[in-house]
Amino acid sequence: MEKAVSAADANRRLSRLLDGVREGQSYVVTRFGKPVARIIPVSGRDIVAEGARTALLARLRSQRVGRGS
Repeated sequence: MEKAVSAADANRRLSRLLDGVREGQSYVVTRFGKPVARIIPVSGRDIVAEGARTALLARLRSQRVGRGS
C-alpha cells in the first residue's frame, strides 16, 4: 500500500522515507494535494535490465556502421 506524503514533508524526511523504501514501502508525493511522483523500491530485475541495456548500447556503439545489401 502506498502512503501519501506532501512534497514539503518528503523534503524534510527524505532519509526516513528511504529507510521505509528499503523495507518495501512505497510513497506517493503530492503537491497541493495532487500526486506528482512516486518513490518505490528498485527491484533486482530493474538492476539486471539496466546492466543489460548498458552492455547492449556499448556493443552497438563499438560496431561499425555498414551498408545494407
